[in-house]
Amino acid sequence: MKKKVLSVLKDNTMLIALVAVMALFQLLITTGGNGSLLSAQNITNLINQNAYVIILAVGMLLCILTGGNIDLAIGSIVCLVGAAAGILIVTLGMNIYVAIVICLLFGTLLGAWQAYWIAYIRIPAFIVTLSGMLLFRGLGNLLLNGVTISPFPANYSRLFSSYIPTVSAGAFVVSLVVGLLAIGIYLFIEISSRNKKVKKGYDCEALSSMIVRMVFISAVILWFFNKLGQYKGIPVILVWVLVIVLSYNYFTSSTVQGRHFYAMGGNEKAAILSGINTNKVLFIAYTNMGFLAAISALVVASRFNSATPSAGTGFELDAIGACFIGGASAYGGSGTIGGCVIGAILMGVLNNGMSLLGIDANWQKAVKGLVLLAAVVFDIMSKKRAAKK
Repeated sequence: MKKKVLSVLKDNTMLIALVAVMALFQLLITTGGNGSLLSAQNITNLINQNAYVIILAVGMLLCILTGGNIDLAIGSIVCLVGAAAGILIVTLGMNIYVAIVICLLFGTLLGAWQAYWIAYIRIPAFIVTLSGMLLFRGLGNLLLNGVTISPFPANYSRLFSSYIPTVSAGAFVVSLVVGLLAIGIYLFIEISSRNKKVKKGYDCEALSSMIVRMVFISAVILWFFNKLGQYKGIPVILVWVLVIVLSYNYFTSSTVQGRHFYAMGGNEKAAILSGINTNKVLFIAYTNMGFLAAISALVVASRFNSATPSAGTGFELDAIGACFIGGASAYGGSGTIGGCVIGAILMGVLNNGMSLLGIDANWQKAVKGLVLLAAVVFDIMSKKRAAKK
């Protein structure tokens, strides 16, 4: 029993840390009379403020899985693609859907440019993406000529910054119904997965443990959608984020191609001998990163209703931090999409909580730096203990 408890705690370390941090901030904020971290409006703000981090972290994870590689250029790609979106949509008045497709293709090409040098010429990813960070930021500022382009048309903003339903009167009912549907889907997946394992004779967790976990998660889902319904409803950006997270989670955990990323990060030489085209894996990772950075650029442009020369500044650090805090290994071959989401949320809670407490921005950076270091140290120490056993 003790071993099972320790195993559960080890597997859910960052989730437990997230709950603890949220509880601490909630206590400090309410005690200080600075509002509430868990208010309906603040929960919605957390989603809107951190959507881009989650999107970028999903792509960054694939790069990290290949062997601890990172992409330093994503913030600059956000700036450059955002500038292109501003010129196409605002300045030239192009159809928003045509402009969005062009921007997504543009971001993907920028990612492919870097991917070619990394995957096939084998220039270290750090060097290539550092070059890209400078190159793309410079081109973005040249396109904008140091001027902010705004405002974007309302029909563009609605694609990323509106709420479901569009009329606030039915927000609570719609949110509650969606929450119940989400619970139903979750329970169906969990029960079906267990039944398949039982039929195949695989080991399964205790039924009592599974029931407790499902009840807890269902309660959290219901509470979450209840909070959204109390404000304006379900943010559209949440739908976009869920589609991306679920799609990439399926890709990394349930497809052969997705497992190639883990195999390469675990041991590239062994992966090559197993018939995996590691050059192709690297190329896909960085091309995909450009595509997701383009999506983030469109989200950021919608959120701030403008394309600015400073857009994307520091985004690469947020994405890298979210991955490592969420359990991705600094050496590659280990990490999950779910972990990245938890890491991104934890960083968002730290930012939001410290802001509500009125903590100086410089101290906020210092705290995030210490949290990131602690996460990497925890990963390395865990691997050393496992190796000794």
